[in-house]
Amino acid sequence: MASQAATVARQVKPILSVNREDARRKVLTLYKAWIRQVPTSLLSYDIPKNEAECKQKIREEFKRHAYVTDLRIIDRLIIRGQMELQEVANVWKPKGQLMHYWKETWEKKPTDFMSKFLRGQD
Repeated sequence: MASQAATVARQVKPILSVNREDARRKVLTLYKAWIRQVPTSLLSYDIPKNEAECKQKIREEFKRHAYVTDLRIIDRLIIRGQMELQEVANVWKPKGQLMHYWKETWEKKPTDFMSKFLRGQD
């Protein structure tokens, strides 16, 4: 009885997409919406980036999740991307959060006394 329960795969319904092709179509639609929003966002936000850099960053963010194959995770990422797009389009997102996408490295906080002292930290 226990061995039968272990071999049964649980079927879970996806959130939005019916199949992989539907999910792909939704991702491409979201990508196009982001690309179309770039010129308007540059007028709304005063950020030190040009249109080409913004489009490149959008492309990088989408390619970062290219390995995802689970439909539920893809749907969740689509929903999250749509919410981010709405925040940017309605200028609800602060400029600092928008610039956070371009932060390349994170500063490692010093742990020893001398490094903290030289940096002026407690």
